[in-house]
Order: sequence, then structure tokens, then C-alpha cells
Amino acid sequence: MFKNLDYLCEGTRLQRKIYRLLVDLGIFEDLSSYSPTLCGTIPLDIATASSDLDIIMDVRNDHLFKQTVDSLYSHFPHYHFQFKTIRGTRSAKANFFVQDKEIELFGQPNPVETQYAYLHMCIEYEILKRQPHLREQIINYKENGIKTEPAFASLLGLNGDPYEALLIHGRDQFGIG
Repeated sequence: MFKNLDYLCEGTRLQRKIYRLLVDLGIFEDLSSYSPTLCGTIPLDIATASSDLDIIMDVRNDHLFKQTVDSLYSHFPHYHFQFKTIRGTRSAKANFFVQDKEIELFGQPNPVETQYAYLHMCIEYEILKRQPHLREQIINYKENGIKTEPAFASLLGLNGDPYEALLIHGRDQFGIG
């Protein structure tokens, strides 16, 4: 469902605005070789005013990725690129602003479908589908500075690291992960 942006066209006003922004920017075409996928709060309709656009990708050559991203987006306001290790995996991350929205490009040398952001989004989607009353509570948590995964973990009564606990929950409840 989340691999193609077309679902945003039928969504909320914000989702339609984000669709237009991403299409006008051409980011999914420009980076198509990296399997870009929009993850996070926008696809799930739990965004707040400060939500950014998280685009994850399968990046096998991070230096080529950096050159590509630098050439395409370094002229945007607040552009920043960095390499970091996350959960033992070398990751590439670029941030910049387009209009009033921050875009984060995130790449790891793994298929998108196996990355935490994608798995979390699929699990959160299933939770919201089964328990739609949680949507407003999640948004409330987020507006009070709590990140998405900790908000879900708290509302579901999951203990430990919320990122890992959510994966375990998704595996046990929905066969995701």
C-alpha cells in the first residue's frame, strides 16, 4: 500500500498537499533507484504541525548517494547530510526544508521493507485499523512532544525499548517483522 504515493491523492488535505509537494519536487523520480518510500506520520494521518516527511531508501553505495543527494538538494534551506551508525548499521541521512516542511532522506543498505521505519509504519497502520480510537490519543501524545513509537508503546502498555517492543508486538499480533 505505501510503496506508491497515489494513496495520498485520496487522503486528507495535508496528505494531498504533501503529494503535490513531493511530485513537484520530483524526489521519487530523482531517487527511484533507491526505492524511496514515504514513512511515518503523514501516511498514517497522525501528523502534527511539526511533523517532517520521512523518506527511507535502500542505499548500497552511500558515497554515491551522498553525491546524488548533495547535487539535487544541497541548495535547499537548512540542508545537512551526515553518516551515522544506527543499531549497528551505517546509515545516510539528509535533512532540508521545502516550503514549510522538513524532509528527511534516510538510507540504509537494506531493502526498504526490512527497515524499522517501514515495519513500524505497517504495524502502526494495523493497530490504527483495528483500534481507530487511538488516533486522537497518538496525536495528543505527539503534540506534547512524545515520539510516535513511544506513544504507541505507552498506549498499548508495551514495556522496554518502545522501538523493539513495537516490532515484537507487530510480529506477534500481525505477523509483521
